Amino acid sequence: MTRALAIERLAGRRAARALPASLAAEAGETGAAPPSDAAVLAPLIDRGGEMSVLLTRRADGLRSHPGQIGFPGGRVEPGDRGPIDAALRETEEEIGLPRARVEVVGCLDTCITGTGYRVVPVVGIVAAPFALADLALAPAEVAEAFEMPLSFALDPRNHVRRTAVARGVRRSFYVLPYGDRYIWGATARMLVNLYEILRTGT
Repeated sequence: MTRALAIERLAGRRAARALPASLAAEAGETGAAPPSDAAVLAPLIDRGGEMSVLLTRRADGLRSHPGQIGFPGGRVEPGDRGPIDAALRETEEEIGLPRARVEVVGCLDTCITGTGYRVVPVVGIVAAPFALADLALAPAEVAEAFEMPLSFALDPRNHVRRTAVARGVRRSFYVLPYGDRYIWGATARMLVNLYEILRTGT
């Protein structure tokens, strides 16, 4: 996947669309209260050849999703100018990636989580030179940052379906087993959505 093709496929998606029906059933939305607005940044690292996806592992001491793999991001705050601004702000706070280094190229479909958030995934391209060592991780929030080849996320053979029973309800969800890392939940759904958009343009 080239930078030019990624930009072409994501063009015009500055406003996130609703969660596709095929993934909505996985969200586990209870309907008890309206979800809170949040945003994450899905950074694509462009090194002039193979692109990669930048992911983080949450700090083990966090009360919510400790140790889980995801994208940098968080709640949309009153001072933010929308989800894109929130995603860039949260990314700079969590991993020290300046917003000036990120070229925002579009948004994925809005993702409703079982924990009560309406998340807009923002896709941005980070151009070379880039090194993980240049990041400044907030240790209270992020244990590590790592790269995964974009080609791995774009291979449907890596989109593994699992089922589990939670609170008496059986649900199906995606898992992307990358080496010794286990990517699941909302992040896996976002990566599958990224595959759908970049491979098919829809």
